[in-house]
Amino acid sequence: MTTREHEENNAADEANRGSDSSKHHDRHNGKRAMSRTMKTLLWILGILIAIPVIAIIVLLTFDWNRVKPWLNAKVSDAIERPFAIVGDLSVKWERPSDTIVPGQRTWRDHIPWPHLYANDIHVGNPANMQKGDTASVRQVSFSLNPFPLLSHTINIPVLRVDGPRLELLRTDATHYNWDYKHEKKESKWELDLERLVLAKGVIHIKDAMTDADVTADVDTLANDPKYGIAFKVHGTYNDAPVTGGGKTGGVLTLKDNMDAPFPIQADVRSGPARLAVEGTITRPAKLAGVDVQLKLAGRSLARLYPFTGVLLPETPAFSTEGHLTGSLEEGADGKGARWTYEKFKGRVGESDINGSLTFESRKPRNKLSGTIHSTQLRFADLGPLIGADSNASKRERGVAAVQPANKALPVEKFHTEKWKVLDADVRYTADRIVKTAQLPLNKLNTHLTMDNGVLKLHPLDFGLAGGTVNSNITLDGSGSAGKDAIKATLEATARHIEVKQLFPQIEKIQQATAGDIYARTKLTATGDSVGEMLAKSNGEVKGLVSEGVVSKLLLEEAGLNVGNVIITKLFGDRQVKLNCLASDLDVRNGVAKTNTFVLDTEEAIVDINGWVNLGNEQMDLRVKPETKALRLFTLRTPFYVRGTFKKPDLQLDKKVLALKGGAAAALAIVAAPAAALLPLINTGPGKDSPCAALLAEAKEKPQAPPPGKQKR
Repeated sequence: MTTREHEENNAADEANRGSDSSKHHDRHNGKRAMSRTMKTLLWILGILIAIPVIAIIVLLTFDWNRVKPWLNAKVSDAIERPFAIVGDLSVKWERPSDTIVPGQRTWRDHIPWPHLYANDIHVGNPANMQKGDTASVRQVSFSLNPFPLLSHTINIPVLRVDGPRLELLRTDATHYNWDYKHEKKESKWELDLERLVLAKGVIHIKDAMTDADVTADVDTLANDPKYGIAFKVHGTYNDAPVTGGGKTGGVLTLKDNMDAPFPIQADVRSGPARLAVEGTITRPAKLAGVDVQLKLAGRSLARLYPFTGVLLPETPAFSTEGHLTGSLEEGADGKGARWTYEKFKGRVGESDINGSLTFESRKPRNKLSGTIHSTQLRFADLGPLIGADSNASKRERGVAAVQPANKALPVEKFHTEKWKVLDADVRYTADRIVKTAQLPLNKLNTHLTMDNGVLKLHPLDFGLAGGTVNSNITLDGSGSAGKDAIKATLEATARHIEVKQLFPQIEKIQQATAGDIYARTKLTATGDSVGEMLAKSNGEVKGLVSEGVVSKLLLEEAGLNVGNVIITKLFGDRQVKLNCLASDLDVRNGVAKTNTFVLDTEEAIVDINGWVNLGNEQMDLRVKPETKALRLFTLRTPFYVRGTFKKPDLQLDKKVLALKGGAAAALAIVAAPAAALLPLINTGPGKDSPCAALLAEAKEKPQAPPPGKQKR
């Protein structure tokens, strides 16, 4: 082998050795890289395992009192009022309800929820009210669904409350602390509370609208299949003591899709006022469905307005019992809340009532409709409607005793500011009306409507002594006549009122042929009370009484003090046969002046002229009698009736001596205005009646006959 070949072989061997060394080195580096990757993977896996373990350890050992400031702030933001957990806060982790069917579970149902226990909790009043607590609780426990927090919803399936104290406060119609949402600002957080379980506590209600300061002590009931909570009530309402109690279900259903009826039974009394209910409520937080038997009593139906928002008239003390159904929620037809108080019966004063009423929440105004019937209506029970009851009665029904001692006409004001909150369509009938035992009133029928502050009684009809009184009354309280004034119109007609039936106790009139009473009136007025409206009234009043009797007794039954004075002066307290009474009064600015006012009896013709001021309740009437027989000398001197309605004063007209012209001279007085009463003759007693004869004779303008020949 040559030297060159030898060198080439050595070079080849060295190259082969270098290649083997490189391969070995590469294999070594690869093993080292795989070792580092494995370690990295193991570290990552270890960290992934450690994180939940550490998290669980932290959650189980974490002092949750440290999150109270954050939690207080979040809850305060959600309910928009101060919230604070003052006591200890702890958390336990539990799975959701085990009632979920296993086959219907999702991965979320395997994740435990935090179950919080908080002690000494306080919820403050809204920012627009005085400082203080709406609620305080000894301990609260609840599970918190963590998933809805992502959508700013605090979902609490069950809230258990131990030792709660609620301070429910209302300072006026728009400020009350039991609404957890602010009225103007919309919060980004929503509270979704499904159920509330109360263990024991106190509910204190202080309401300036109803002058109520009432406390209810709440406690749980054991072994009661229907009710879970009992309460006892004590306190005051309008300075009267309040007592009572009741029961409710143990679990209050608040979530919208839970329609289980919630049982309730309560009976609370305060003086003459009583509220008793027994039945069920669906979704009590929204009163989605109410079905209860309701017993209600109070000093006046009008006193219910602060509780119900329903405008009802002033009445004497009342009591009713009936079936109440309804809901605050909007119905399927798009209409608002609808409440029906059906098949109720009861009493208002000494009058009985029964019927059904429906209240509808609608735009632009709520509406009350229905029918009411009375078998017997006591006339005095209508007095509070127009403020015509006594001051003692006013105090009993809860209004100021405003009637002055020297005023006969009612001065109690109508509260027209409430008339526009409610429309009405109510029909009322009464079989019999009782004023006195002898006054035969019956068959009252009226249709009451209220439309944007305009109240109408069209018609207001009733039967009286075999005849009828037909009237239409309109009271416009819409503000067209002024801020608080009412523009009133009255049209009324009385026909065929039989004198015999009107006074069945008088034997003398029963033995004679007696006629009828006819009257017609048209008045317009403006004011805020009956007294003020009459003081500003305009119109006319016409009337005829054909045959009958007059006496002080009859006028006492009618309540006519002025008439008592005149009749007692003329005839004493005895019955005198009446041939005709004809009157024609003209009313201007509250002053009624006599065009014609003549009284024709079997003994004399009496002419009355002058005026009556309905504003200041003063009068100035001149009564001039002319006898039909010389034996009645006491009837031949004129006299004046002056003074007030409550205290009329009688004075003799000493300037005028008794004339011997007699009745014929008196007829001349009514000659000129007699034609104004002829329409009543035509529609009333007829041309053959004593009133027709009297007016016809007056139209002839008779001259006084010679002495000794008195003309009838």
